[in-house]
Amino acid sequence: MVIYITYKPTLYTITPGIYSKPHGAGRSNNGGDFIKEPIIEVQNVVASGEFDQKIDLLHIAASLDRAEYNPESFPGLVLRVSEPKAVFLLFSTGKLVCTGGKSKEDVYAAIETLVKKLRSIDINVNSPPKVKIQNMVASVTLDFSINLETIALTLENSLYEPEQFPGLIYRMSIPKVVILIFGSGKLVCTGAKSEEEVHEAVDLLIKELKEIGAAEGID
Repeated sequence: MVIYITYKPTLYTITPGIYSKPHGAGRSNNGGDFIKEPIIEVQNVVASGEFDQKIDLLHIAASLDRAEYNPESFPGLVLRVSEPKAVFLLFSTGKLVCTGGKSKEDVYAAIETLVKKLRSIDINVNSPPKVKIQNMVASVTLDFSINLETIALTLENSLYEPEQFPGLIYRMSIPKVVILIFGSGKLVCTGAKSEEEVHEAVDLLIKELKEIGAAEGID
């Protein structure tokens, strides 16, 4: 059984990690039911960047702890940093990928740590790399259960194959994200480029679920 999703808007504010609305603990829908705000937690931020110079990976591998480099199997060097916790994939061209941060601020702090480490081993970094957020992965907990069959039968751009996987895949075009939806009210949102996009996507989804009657326990 294969089935296919859309949606609409309102906004939240953001704090890295767990989200809670600054004014009030919840809201009422048109029927008067009290709905708690969703709990949104960014689990991973993936960013790409590039130094304006080439990087000596052999020197990094020989000089820094927690550096892994095996050029015969892969051209990149893996470097782990702990403050904040992040993992870098570095290439000799100066390109890099950073994963593991919980916020945009974590990414920039990890980049600063990386630059300090490189300078400490006499790799003279001329300037910090230009960084771009490529993906944010967030977990979401809603205060109601969800009827996945109603979504699959009503909304376009959704995919539901319960015989193979218990979640429904929802592809949203604005913002451009993919949301994995479970009947328990748990969600996983991927593809956002900012925390604001994560919150906007969740808000749009909640509105759509209420409109089609897929939010169970809410009139």
